[in-house]
Amino acid sequence: MSRLNIGMISFAHAHAFDYLASLLHMSEVTVSGIADEVPERTQALAERHSIPYYANYKELLEDVNIDAVIICSENVYHAELTIASARAGKHVLCEKPLGLSVEEMERMISVCSEEGVQLMTAFPCRFLTPVVRAKESLDRGDIGEIIAFKGTNRGSFPGPRWFSDEALSGGGAVLDHTVHVMDLMNWFSGSSVEQVYAYADTLFDSERKRTIDDAGMVHVTFENGVFGVLDPSWSRNPGFPTWGDVTLEIIGTKGVISIDAFNQKNNVYGRASGKGNWSFWGDDMNELMLKAFVQALIEGVEVPISGIDGLRSTEVALTAYQSAHAGQPVRLIK
Repeated sequence: MSRLNIGMISFAHAHAFDYLASLLHMSEVTVSGIADEVPERTQALAERHSIPYYANYKELLEDVNIDAVIICSENVYHAELTIASARAGKHVLCEKPLGLSVEEMERMISVCSEEGVQLMTAFPCRFLTPVVRAKESLDRGDIGEIIAFKGTNRGSFPGPRWFSDEALSGGGAVLDHTVHVMDLMNWFSGSSVEQVYAYADTLFDSERKRTIDDAGMVHVTFENGVFGVLDPSWSRNPGFPTWGDVTLEIIGTKGVISIDAFNQKNNVYGRASGKGNWSFWGDDMNELMLKAFVQALIEGVEVPISGIDGLRSTEVALTAYQSAHAGQPVRLIK
């Protein structure tokens, strides 16, 4: 295979627009269809780029020429869309969190395996230069054995309203923002989380329009004894220079590595905006992730971030809610 035909299913998540922009610049990719249940959101966009538009995703899946799909729906539909795509013989890149229960994520992984298609979870932070260099340093043993992690993924409330509807999102900031940094902790530690102790609440909605959690603290203990703490929140107000951050401090027996994943930026102070902004000059993590997905499928090798990776990080976030409700640590069922 020298070229990949990709279909996009749902633009409910804003990442879909960034993904499309990147795909349109890839010489080895043809965007062969957009399926979106909201015509006013994407039909004109599809027509502008001469991409077939479908109001029903099942019609897109009937196109035998499409090799793979990218799913950016509301979280509650990830399992349905992934399983249907796999049954249609399409490889899948699914937006995070992978699913809303361990059982449905296991089903997604199982069906993709049965149908001989690959399932990749959208974790673009793995491809950022600071993260890649940290992994290389850890693999060399530069800081010895890992003892602990301290991470943040603090953002602003996402634009689409469905994020505050638990029936569609499955959870708030703790689910939305635990999974990225948790994936890095899993990747770096090479171990699995054994226990979760968490807090979740609604603290940053000054107008009290939301009831879903926008703040939390997630403490984890890994099977190999490493422990970590993570702030996954929607705590950034409109005055913050960008949507949020991803940071991770890795404490080892011989040293410390500090990652500021989005630090490839210039500070810009403009009169028009009336505030400081960050102008990013470095990695486009979405494009790097998509290229890795495409290249793996073209070469016929395993995608770099699996469905199991998505399950492991999401399971921690889901267990965090159990812990927050119980007010005590919860062990993951193995």
